[in-house]
Amino acid sequence: MPARIVIQLASIVTLTILLNGCGQPTNGKSCSHCNTANACKPATANEDEPKRDFEFRRYPVDGRGFTPVTKYLASAEPVVDDAEGALNPYVLRVIEAYPTDGSYPYHCKPLEYDIYNGVTEDIWYQGRVVAKAYPDGSRCSYCCGLTFEIFCRAMNLRNRAKGMQPDEFNGMCFDDLFSLLQLWYVEGKGDSPQRGIVGYGLGYKIENWEDARAGDFCDYSRNNKTGHSVIFIDWTRDDAGKITGIKYFSSNSGGVGPKTEYFEDTGGNLMRNWVRLARVGSIENYKPFNRLEIPQRQAYAPTQPVGR
Repeated sequence: MPARIVIQLASIVTLTILLNGCGQPTNGKSCSHCNTANACKPATANEDEPKRDFEFRRYPVDGRGFTPVTKYLASAEPVVDDAEGALNPYVLRVIEAYPTDGSYPYHCKPLEYDIYNGVTEDIWYQGRVVAKAYPDGSRCSYCCGLTFEIFCRAMNLRNRAKGMQPDEFNGMCFDDLFSLLQLWYVEGKGDSPQRGIVGYGLGYKIENWEDARAGDFCDYSRNNKTGHSVIFIDWTRDDAGKITGIKYFSSNSGGVGPKTEYFEDTGGNLMRNWVRLARVGSIENYKPFNRLEIPQRQAYAPTQPVGR
């Protein structure tokens, strides 16, 4: 039987970092990117983190070393590019690979960045793990972790299809991608996937909602001080064609899968002024980036997983 590993983590960061750790909208109101209200409720500055008691398990793969997602992608038909050459078709191929039967559960908890970054399996880039899966082998995730994972998988898939080095994202080094991860996870004021995609020259923001397409990256805030990071699929509309809500794919309270939410003026709680959309464009349209112009968050360190 594998040994039980009990890890006790004391709160040694400031209250500001704790509040930023689950995301914060640009108006300064606390807004967790966790899908369930209070799922990532910040601790106070002097509150000890509860003991984390879990059984370490080797990550489950089949006899050929595949997870369900990597097995699907390895055997899937080649992706057909869209007219723009954008990443969207590759994003949609990747989300096809995830089981939506609850076997990829939701788990979001603060102060676990040392062992867990909300991804279903370790995400590697240039020989190091940029985002860590939970070490109990459960394939759990949370929203911004899953959408970052999908982004990395789609980038890798497109690079392979184009005969490029898989771990080459517009000249980004490991530290650049780890910095992008922290923008993606909203670790500071004004942060979002959109900010990271634009900042690192990978794509552009979508300001006209009618231009949004399936496979775009999106995050938004709700009027209950929570938020979500999602893969955009489509808008819902009323009989007059007005946009009433959003269909998306993400890690939700019931696990990985599709879901629909509505704006506060149509019976839901999404705030129209706090929807941010971005698209990763074609490789040919990548732009140079300047690290001095990109916020370099240091909300947590890029610790590497141990024992797996």
